[in-house]
Amino acid sequence: MFNIKRYLCVFLLLIIAIGANAQQSITLKELLNKVDQKAPILLTDSAAILIRQAQAAEVRSNWLPNLKLNYQADIGSSNNTVGPYFGFGIIPSSSGGIHATNTTTAAADNLGIAAFDWEVYNFGAYGAQNKVANADVQVERNQFAQSKYGLQAYTISNYLQLLRLQDFLAIQLRNIQRNQEIMRSITSLARSGVRAGVDTSIAEAELSKARLTYIELNNQLKQVQLQLSAISGLPYQSIMPDTTAEMKLISQSAALQLFSADTVNHPLINYYRSVYQGSLQREDMVKKSYNPKILLEAAAWGRGSSIDAANNYNSLSTGFNFDRSNYLVGVGISYNLFDLRRKQLKLHTQQTATDYALKKLEEQKILLANSASQADVELTTAQQRLLEIPNQLRAATAGYRQKLSLYRSGLTDIIELNAALNILYRAETDYVQAKYAFSNALFQKAVSENQVSLVLNLLN
Repeated sequence: MFNIKRYLCVFLLLIIAIGANAQQSITLKELLNKVDQKAPILLTDSAAILIRQAQAAEVRSNWLPNLKLNYQADIGSSNNTVGPYFGFGIIPSSSGGIHATNTTTAAADNLGIAAFDWEVYNFGAYGAQNKVANADVQVERNQFAQSKYGLQAYTISNYLQLLRLQDFLAIQLRNIQRNQEIMRSITSLARSGVRAGVDTSIAEAELSKARLTYIELNNQLKQVQLQLSAISGLPYQSIMPDTTAEMKLISQSAALQLFSADTVNHPLINYYRSVYQGSLQREDMVKKSYNPKILLEAAAWGRGSSIDAANNYNSLSTGFNFDRSNYLVGVGISYNLFDLRRKQLKLHTQQTATDYALKKLEEQKILLANSASQADVELTTAQQRLLEIPNQLRAATAGYRQKLSLYRSGLTDIIELNAALNILYRAETDYVQAKYAFSNALFQKAVSENQVSLVLNLLN
């Protein structure tokens, strides 16, 4: 009964593996296209660009003049006296002649005014504001491009993880089959009295461990699929990698020497360069925002009062008609002398920010160059591993077969057989790890040198 359950478990694992391999695989290019269309972070960042564009349109309207319309109708006393004072914006005005005595008789009046004011020219401040707004839009666009590029790198990394885990699952399945083969041999030998029952227990423990490892690897595979599903919008079960991708890259490794770095147009460099350029534009805006301002002012107003020219208080209703009208047009210039000091202080602050942005740009260039150099070293090491590992794999395979044959003949024990099996298992996993290291280093180099599209073309 126990053997039936064991065989059934292995059969189910085989069915799962066959089903997984039978699914339609998705190429890396197809997955990246889905991510570009569906990734939530890209949808959010694209909306941020629209915000900056709306703000730039708002800034472009700063030159518009003001035209204010006001009307008021009032009832109250009208007493005046001689003497200057500051109104502070809260003391009501009382115009007219000076009475001999204070009077509380109510008077009615009304006032309608159309006032126009326009900052006609400010010696380049409007233009500087527009340049800063446009620079902000460019920064947001470059940040979007950087996010998109970073998401590509994230997708590629997870896709390579899927390939590695899929290979590990295939190895683990073979490991289960080998343990099953050993178990059958031990069972047969134990029944005939050639082997002790303890060998059966050891073999069962090894088989169970292999199954648990398979279950854990399958869980890791699903976790990576779920991460890719979240950014691509695809059902996670459908995200199965193209198993030929790594070998295509390895077979065309000679073509990689033809690639040249393009860090000048790297999305990361473009972003930090736009931040630096935007900071320079802000310096110019600070300089020009404290320039003199030429103003055009105009006003037209009408007024009525229930008090006539002879200082007679007439019916209140007569105060709600316009009796007098006026107009006024003028041009002026305004400049605050203390703005000289304010400009110096603010300009120094902005220049410090510009210096920081420049240093950040140089830092990113160094980091990218260093990342590319590290990838070159990893790529070279991975190629050396790939040349050597086939020897390890052949020797480990031959060693396992010899130990299995010796065990069946009673010339070795279960411990040495399991040791040979573990050596073979490690050789197979080392080969998978070497393929992954090569592909990962290759894409790391491509990401650092802005050549992802050229590497993707190798997969066609």
